Amino acid sequence: MGGEARVPEDGGPRVPEQRSPRDARPPAPDAARGPNGAPGGKPDAGDADADAAGLRFSVLGPVRAWRGTEPLPTGSPQQRALLAALLLREGRTATASELIDALWGDEPPSQALAAVRTYASRLRKVLSADVLVSESGGYAIRSLAGGALDLAVAQDLAADAEKAKNSGDLSHARQLLNQALGLWDGEVLASLPGPYAETQRARLDEWRLQLVETRLDMDLEQGCHAEAVSELTALTAAHPLRERLRELLMLALYRSGRQAEALAVYADTRRLLADELGVDPRPGLRELQQRILQADPALAEPSAPLAPEPAASPVRPAQLPATVPDFTGRASFVSELSEVLSAATAAEGQVMAVSALAGIGGVGKTTLAVHVAHQARNAFPDGQLYIDLQGTGPRPAEPETVLGSFLRALGTADSAIPDSLAERAALYRSVLDGRRVLVLLDNARDAAQVRPLLPGTAGCAALVTARTRMVDLAGAHLVDLDVMSPDEALRLFTKIVGAERVAAERKAALDVVAACGFLPLAIRIAASRLAARRTWTVSVLATKLADERRRLDELQAGDLAVKATFELGYGQLEPAQARAFRLLGLADGPDISLAAASAVLDLPSVDTEDLLEILVDTSLLESAAPGRYRFHDLVRLYARACAERDEQPPAEREAAMSRLLDFYLATAAEVYAIERPRDQLVDDLEATEYPGLRFTDGSAALDWLYTESAPLLSCVRQAAGSTRLRRAVDLLWAARDLGESGASSHLYEMTAKAMFEASRAAGDIRAEGRVRAILTNVLLVSGRIRQAEEEARLTMECASAAGDPTATTWAAQGRGVIALHEHRYDDGKLFFDQAIEGFRAAGNGLGEATALCNLSRAYMGMGNTAKAVEFAQRGLAVHIEVGSTMRLANGHYALGVALTAAGRHAEALTQFSEALTIFQEHRQRLWAGTTHFRIAQAHAVAHRPAQAAQHAEQALALECIGGDRTRGNVLTLLGRALSTLGQVDRARACWREALNLHEESGAPEAEEVRALLAPATAA
Repeated sequence: MGGEARVPEDGGPRVPEQRSPRDARPPAPDAARGPNGAPGGKPDAGDADADAAGLRFSVLGPVRAWRGTEPLPTGSPQQRALLAALLLREGRTATASELIDALWGDEPPSQALAAVRTYASRLRKVLSADVLVSESGGYAIRSLAGGALDLAVAQDLAADAEKAKNSGDLSHARQLLNQALGLWDGEVLASLPGPYAETQRARLDEWRLQLVETRLDMDLEQGCHAEAVSELTALTAAHPLRERLRELLMLALYRSGRQAEALAVYADTRRLLADELGVDPRPGLRELQQRILQADPALAEPSAPLAPEPAASPVRPAQLPATVPDFTGRASFVSELSEVLSAATAAEGQVMAVSALAGIGGVGKTTLAVHVAHQARNAFPDGQLYIDLQGTGPRPAEPETVLGSFLRALGTADSAIPDSLAERAALYRSVLDGRRVLVLLDNARDAAQVRPLLPGTAGCAALVTARTRMVDLAGAHLVDLDVMSPDEALRLFTKIVGAERVAAERKAALDVVAACGFLPLAIRIAASRLAARRTWTVSVLATKLADERRRLDELQAGDLAVKATFELGYGQLEPAQARAFRLLGLADGPDISLAAASAVLDLPSVDTEDLLEILVDTSLLESAAPGRYRFHDLVRLYARACAERDEQPPAEREAAMSRLLDFYLATAAEVYAIERPRDQLVDDLEATEYPGLRFTDGSAALDWLYTESAPLLSCVRQAAGSTRLRRAVDLLWAARDLGESGASSHLYEMTAKAMFEASRAAGDIRAEGRVRAILTNVLLVSGRIRQAEEEARLTMECASAAGDPTATTWAAQGRGVIALHEHRYDDGKLFFDQAIEGFRAAGNGLGEATALCNLSRAYMGMGNTAKAVEFAQRGLAVHIEVGSTMRLANGHYALGVALTAAGRHAEALTQFSEALTIFQEHRQRLWAGTTHFRIAQAHAVAHRPAQAAQHAEQALALECIGGDRTRGNVLTLLGRALSTLGQVDRARACWREALNLHEESGAPEAEEVRALLAPATAA
């Protein structure tokens, strides 16, 4: 899609044909521009003409000159116009008459020739006589070093981008184009007079727009459609008659799942072209509309990148090792993998097929992969490539070395193989384009080693074997040889038990294979037991296996027993290793970190790591990632059984889980304190005995919290019904960012509900009050206002009964926010006053600052914008005083909202910009989206619809605090902006979606949207 973008040739600057990009380009991105936007770089000390070598010029903005880092005077606007005219001729001589025409056109002053000579003389003194030369009655600029002119650098970057694009390396091409576009610094030839400057300005602006279109085209080719919508919305507003931008916007919207808006863009475009120019859209735009209406599958995903034509006589490699003649078993896996490989060669195949086979050493990964590859040979007539990546050895194969051997096997001459990994990968994909080749990558280390070796085009396929599951290998079909997929497991169970028995109780059969952890041995044992007992139903077996404490005892038949296979490994462990195995099995969660495991074992991390790595080597534990470990479900059950049988004294089990909870609570409190300095909540949490981690910066703290979210929340749930209940509830409170940021919102809410039930069952009114406060915040974040109101009311009742001022104060804060949503501003003020009093009494400066900012919103709702601004400023001042980090953003945000209401839009945007930066740094995605919404509102009331639409799109992409209700408000605002821009059909599409959201939530904003749609309804 899209063609080559070049500078217009008709009299304007031309793309140099002989200049080497390496000579013209600055040595590094940060050297591309010097002070004040000057092109960077330093003169070569050995250059014969240091003055010329040190000169740098810019024309893609104000015309400026530098020698080294020192700016040079370029004189009056007419003198700068003469300098620009000479620079844009790229060393060719301009006669005096040509320069007069360039500066003054058809009406030159009487002393024009003298003026040109004066300007040239002054510039010669600044630049030197060797640079600005006189010849043949004219002038020229010569002897400049490569890259001295920003336009030349941009041209070379664009040319390199075109080469990268043609070779199939779209990522590098996009990077080069972004570097080129980054050289523009405002209006081209800013403030220069004369017809020549005006003509060149128009041509260079057009060229820049072509580059932007080309880059956006490649964005869509690489699947970045959601990110492109915001930029394209702004561009189409600025250039409403440019059909290519409209076409790209339609495609980006369609791929973002917004078909109605995509079609509305076409309707807006057709009407605009008819009104403004009296013409219809060009055929390409009409064809795209029809393809969207028909839901053409080819539009759903990017097409393959462009690549050079393959060699006329390609080499057909056949590198597969010999398959073993007596290969047996693994029939389900053979079938599964064969289906995946056949999909890659189907006529409708749109993407390359990748299957990654994972498992511990010795389970037959290579044997199975080679067998499947030989069976599929006929489907890949252009050859098969094989390499042992030696991923488990001390020196794994380097991807660039492997690519070199693959390229040679495919017929590429040594002289044509580039040096860098990126260039080799791009050439490799280009050579494979149009071929059907199977690549077997055996014994891989990790996904990073594999990614450059994947073909990347439809018709090709890759089989990968590794000891670890490559969950980070995008698009790969993952196959773990010691665990079946549910479908395959059910087929194995059905084959043994009989189709009739399974068909009658399919759900129970699924429960059985799930209880077996989809482990082939366990499924075979369970099925064999059922097959030998005709009086049993599948449900009877499922019930027996549902009891985790007896599951392993049930999974034995004859001389087959799952427990026996684990017992062999457990019996070989040293006492310290066996203790580690037992105690680690007590913790739920998908995996456990080294630090958390150290808490469970009460050992230093070095000793803990040694023990865990031994368990990995004996296949009783898996290494999920560096520093992280996990059990198979049945192995975990076996470890717990060992703990109950062998752990002495028995109280050590409870002590281990208590240490783990202490570790999570102490560490989460540390994260909370870093993110919210002087928030006294951390002082009111339950005391811990085992220490947590300490962090040197907020980024590392957030890394820990988000990485540990699933194990942490699992630890909370395990504490239900135990003496650890209050600590678990406080851990949930300290980890509130997991719910508020959008990182783990659903799991966080489910955990909070479980702890609510546990608190009620225990009759712990204090724990119940705090859990209800947590649930209030969860409901507010997701926009469920009515439910939040009930939770907040009950929170205050519980907290009052328990004498818990912390929960009482936070409940008042929550009720105030609810009142704002329901437009009960007087009630909101009363609640916020109560919260402020409570926070002050507790010495919680950060809580007080938050309440002051919320009180500002109440005054704003009551129409008192002066008070709103005053209290927002007071809240921000307290935020600054207490030194809060992340929550300082809320202060800027609140002040921005108040200033918007007061009509002080420029100041409001400054505050929102500060807030957005902080939210982004602290990974508060939902708050960042909400801030974009507020920025859009500020632009809208300031009558800047294009900017409003752009930020509204960003809010939709990130999502917002308030869930669907806020999304509806964003869509309403976006529709208003688009309507103002003349994109009426797309606006109405936004309003229809907004109305659906508001009607589902019962939000009062539905009436506003109905009014906006009323004219369309009447028509």
